[in-house]
Amino acid sequence: MSGFVTKPEPVQVPGLEHLHTGKVRELYRDQAGRLVMVASDRTSAFDWVLPSDIPDKGRILTQLSLWWFDRIADLVPNHVISTELPVGAPADWAGRTVVCEPLEMFPVECVARGYLTGSGLAEYRESRTVTGIALPEGLVDGSELPAPIYTPALKAEVGEHDENVPYEETARRIGADWAAALRQTTLAVYTRARDVAREQGIILADTKFEFGLSGGELVIGDEVLTPDSSRFWPADQWEPGKAQPSFDKQFIRDWLASPQSGWDPKGELPPPALPQEILERSRAKYVEAYERLTGTEWV
Repeated sequence: MSGFVTKPEPVQVPGLEHLHTGKVRELYRDQAGRLVMVASDRTSAFDWVLPSDIPDKGRILTQLSLWWFDRIADLVPNHVISTELPVGAPADWAGRTVVCEPLEMFPVECVARGYLTGSGLAEYRESRTVTGIALPEGLVDGSELPAPIYTPALKAEVGEHDENVPYEETARRIGADWAAALRQTTLAVYTRARDVAREQGIILADTKFEFGLSGGELVIGDEVLTPDSSRFWPADQWEPGKAQPSFDKQFIRDWLASPQSGWDPKGELPPPALPQEILERSRAKYVEAYERLTGTEWV
């Protein structure tokens, strides 16, 4: 069993209809039919949404996504209409809220990989493939791939794993033309972001995007190129053949899997609250990723 340790009660705001509680975001609809997306400070690991928040996380994710949207705008339009707070919204929503265009979302997580790690590494070790894409012999954890690859997944509910699938399966589900458009756009955005990050001394190992349609046009939505949706590694510490240090919640995963937590990630019981030290170290990693990528101090 997994999911929320304790599912939060959404804030009620006059004029907004609450639609969904996700791992990190609360989704509302305003009276004009626009979506209002609020990024919380929640975090997840091992398919559980944890009972402890990382301070400022939601704001960092939101501001970093907005920064990236500006840098990929010539490649694909995004869903953001405004960052103004809805009337009556709590002050705490400032900096973590975007008003968005509703999209007809594709049921596909669009994943681009430039380096071998994670679930891709596990499959490679068994078959020398990632979602059916053949890769050369001799690659190890952290190896750069000969060229970026597109490895889609089917979206899962909260508490479940996304399911990696061959590209042909997405073509069967959404049609060959849209499957090709998702692949082309995903790889174009990844390549742009990889090059931008590289200039800041950061490796973008892999990332995932979500796309939808607006009036028949492909639009990118949700968050983009954050430490929650991407693996960022410090380039000066990159060393293939082992797990790489990263700008994400690895501190949390490591602590939960350690004897100090007293918790079994493979068991049935929910995870414990996180120590303050782990929360502070995780926040520092999110802040460092934001500052290194944007060249702007987080305040």
